[in-house]
Amino acid sequence: MLIKSYELKNFKIKDINYYLFYGSNTGLIEETINKVFKPHFPKNITNYDENDLLNNIHNFKEIVFNKSFFDDEKFIIINRASNKILEVIQQIIEANLQDLKIIIKAGILDKKSKLRSYFEKNKSTVSAAFYEDNQQSLALIVQNFFKEKKINTSNEIINLIVERSKGNRININNELEKILLYTKNSNRISLGDVLKLTNLTENHNISELVDQSLSKNKKKTLNILNENSLNAEENILIIRTFLSKLKNTKSKDVNISDLEKNISEKIGLNVMIKNDKRNKGSITFFHKDIEQLNKIIEIIKLHY
Repeated sequence: MLIKSYELKNFKIKDINYYLFYGSNTGLIEETINKVFKPHFPKNITNYDENDLLNNIHNFKEIVFNKSFFDDEKFIIINRASNKILEVIQQIIEANLQDLKIIIKAGILDKKSKLRSYFEKNKSTVSAAFYEDNQQSLALIVQNFFKEKKINTSNEIINLIVERSKGNRININNELEKILLYTKNSNRISLGDVLKLTNLTENHNISELVDQSLSKNKKKTLNILNENSLNAEENILIIRTFLSKLKNTKSKDVNISDLEKNISEKIGLNVMIKNDKRNKGSITFFHKDIEQLNKIIEIIKLHY
């Protein structure tokens, strides 16, 4: 059956097990999956790329068709799909398997697409197109963000954020995440702050940089650093992002102790990172100038 993408918010997703999401708005597709589907299926979520799936089709079928007594409901997401996947999906649907939900993500599909046609005409499947956002829909996302977070703003700031997103919802969310970190202790932000904080579309999300650093993925971290020219404000954001993620550390481990020692030895600056039983943390230090702050940033990057 064919439905509008916005109708999925109120759709009884447990009534249908097979979904085709296609179109150029990948940000809205991801947002729909994360907000509408994943809260109902927190476990056993598996992602496949179509090419990898087809190259290992026997393994995939074994996972899908063989059900253990202890298995919960499976939630499978197939990425970058095309008409090639249709035969496999037909076999699964015809088998009338229980406790299985599949979302197929594809790019733009024309009306002649066999995959699209099958999902639109079949009563046991759902097909939804996700078209590009316009300026109005993106501006509404930004407006709702500032309203929800109770941050004072202006139409000029909203328009600037929308402009720098290049029409991409994912970019919008990345920029808003940085603004949220920057305004952590304030309910105001200026146009100048936004000009300094927001990146061009090719820049990586700061949260991704921190995640890769904390997971000790040295190669990916260095790639992000080499591909971006970070200014002083972004360096401050990196520190704040590190601190935010360190708050989730339940106890003070050797990595935090080493970090304190490393900063102290290399630039003669005493820092104290604390975590308590209430799962809250803090880092305390005094910096005389931005150069010293940048040195702290570099040590954090190297440390992780």
